Amino acid sequence: MRPATRAAVFSAIILIAAISASAQDSLNVRQLGMLHYWGYAYGVAVVDTLAYVGIGSPSYSSSLRIVSIANPAHPVEISCFDTPDWATGVAVSGNYAYVADVWAGLRVVGITNPFSPVEVGFYDTPGQALGVAVAGNYAYVADYDSGLRVVDITNPLSPVEVGFYDTPTYAEGVAATGNYAYVADYGAGLRVVDITNPLSPVEVGFYDTPGHASGVVVAGNYAYVADGEGGLRVVNITNPTAPTEVGFYDTPGYAQSVAVSGNYAYVANGSTGLRVVNITNPSAPFEAGFYDTPGYAFGVAVAGSYAYVGDGEGGLRVVNITNPASPFEAGLYATPQKAWDVAVAGNYAYLADLGYGLRVVDIMYPSTPVEVGFFDTPGWAVGVAVSGNYAYVADYDRGLQVVDITNPSSPVEVGFYDSLWSVINVSVEGNYAYLSCESGGLRVVDIMNPSSPAETGFCETGYAYDVAVAGDYAYVAYAGEYLMDGGLRVVNVANPSAPFVVGSFTIRGDAYGVAVAGSYAYVTNGSRGLRVVDITNPASPFEVAFYDTPDFAEGVVVSGNYAYVADSWAGLRVVNITNPASPFEVGYYDTPGLANGVAVSGNIAYVADGSYFGIYDCSAATSVSGHEQRSAASYALHPCYPNPFNSRTLFTYDLPAASPVQLSVFDLLGRRVAVLVEGTQTAGSHVESFDGSALASGTYIVRLQAGENVITQKAVLLK
Repeated sequence: MRPATRAAVFSAIILIAAISASAQDSLNVRQLGMLHYWGYAYGVAVVDTLAYVGIGSPSYSSSLRIVSIANPAHPVEISCFDTPDWATGVAVSGNYAYVADVWAGLRVVGITNPFSPVEVGFYDTPGQALGVAVAGNYAYVADYDSGLRVVDITNPLSPVEVGFYDTPTYAEGVAATGNYAYVADYGAGLRVVDITNPLSPVEVGFYDTPGHASGVVVAGNYAYVADGEGGLRVVNITNPTAPTEVGFYDTPGYAQSVAVSGNYAYVANGSTGLRVVNITNPSAPFEAGFYDTPGYAFGVAVAGSYAYVGDGEGGLRVVNITNPASPFEAGLYATPQKAWDVAVAGNYAYLADLGYGLRVVDIMYPSTPVEVGFFDTPGWAVGVAVSGNYAYVADYDRGLQVVDITNPSSPVEVGFYDSLWSVINVSVEGNYAYLSCESGGLRVVDIMNPSSPAETGFCETGYAYDVAVAGDYAYVAYAGEYLMDGGLRVVNVANPSAPFVVGSFTIRGDAYGVAVAGSYAYVTNGSRGLRVVDITNPASPFEVAFYDTPDFAEGVVVSGNYAYVADSWAGLRVVNITNPASPFEVGYYDTPGLANGVAVSGNIAYVADGSYFGIYDCSAATSVSGHEQRSAASYALHPCYPNPFNSRTLFTYDLPAASPVQLSVFDLLGRRVAVLVEGTQTAGSHVESFDGSALASGTYIVRLQAGENVITQKAVLLK
């Protein structure tokens, strides 16, 4: 479990939530369906058999998730609504869920049909909405540095603020009961606000807790405050104008939020999970039991015999509290966060998902993909290949994992090969798995008996990123010891126990991915796009052409006359390779995440896209005939995207005719800091990637000179 402090966690929320996703651009490629994986689970509300979970993430996967808990041992997500920012708090009243969405304020989501939630209204609060409570016709929003906001929700389609009270520090949590709102105000403790007249809320009392008040719940005559490092504080509110602490329990971690049921308070206690505190005697609370969740406990709700914990990276944890002295986990719902590679077989996609192992997704209906099973590998799943009834997972520092997928909903490990070198990717051909390893080069593993894989041979190739096998040869994409030493190694594997290098092709930079079709190898070269290498003579491969993709080419697969490239922030690119000596792009989809891996079946592309798994129809792209390019009516330099950026952005510009081009970046003192393009380019639209990681934060001038035309734009680098 990762330790964290409230300040660090909230600073991360504010910093990353300020970055917003934009509408996706595309050409001849249509999105069919998507799985939007969970980020960090924060607030939880439970109504009947449904849990409503607020999700936020550094990878922009923020949303309201609706999870069926009809069977607490096997919770199942039934729907998702993508909120515009970072969903940290949620309250449910009637047919609506009210979401505190940090910079995007209060979002009102219709849940009449829980399988199809839809936003019906919103109010953009002036601060950062962290918590929300609903009472009657009003939503009370803990709005961080803008205090308590009172929003009239009589008409949920048109919520409107009617009053506010600016608390002394930072409003993080709120409870509303009767004529009072109780605000957890971080450094100023518990604030009691009279809301008899919602248009004019006024503070009538306070108790300055010793810690940092983050959450609050009211039960009977007491307010229970999750007070950060101050633990759980019990405050008598019989007289709201003079609240008084009557007891406390100093929890071992950082008390983030609290729920009360019967004689117990349930504290979401950050790095030490769920703490169960006996409050039969409010003046002498004591811990009765605990369950140390695997993530970082942010939020908690209690219903019946279960506590539902929003556990950050750990997702939603369902804890049986029938015996408060001995709580135990009854079920969980935790989805992956970083889809890194993908393989497709039949009606299933198999995702390598870094620390979340192998995920199995049913793709029978491409518009509604559903995860049906997973196996949490012991290492970091970075690559996957499927053959027969087995998935072979490149599990980085834990070698090769062999997973039986006969029953896709219940994958199980049957064998493993614990390599001495970190395994980056895997290719399977016949009875052998070919592993690309960091400093270990190419390793050949006999998988005739999947329960007992064993290395049979190896070949030093340098730092191997990827491998493809065709006939008697393995083609290894590698990075050398120095910048100029990467490229393609051709390894003879006719005798798997004694593979040897027969040929090499060196490229500038590193090679990250490789696919082979016919007499050509297609190699991804990072910021230098896709390289096409003639391998007719394996002993003497040579480049015949390249296509410079707009961002950072990593994964590649070839199907028919097309190469499909996972191009990092530029998404999926479809390149026509009918004539390998003259590749050209026929379609693309700027996916919402970071495209790392791609698989293709028919005209459908499946993209491992960081926090997303996307399914894309490429039939329009593959029907483009001839060397079609987007035309340009005039010289233009479009605003870079993203802007501001950290630390990579894309510059797009148009040329109505072939022109000598220089694309440069200058600082505000007029010093040239980068030259991205210098030479003649063809007519059409062009995209160039710019990496500002070596530069200081600030404003820069992008200058395009095309023939006699000079155009400039501003770009802001924020680190």
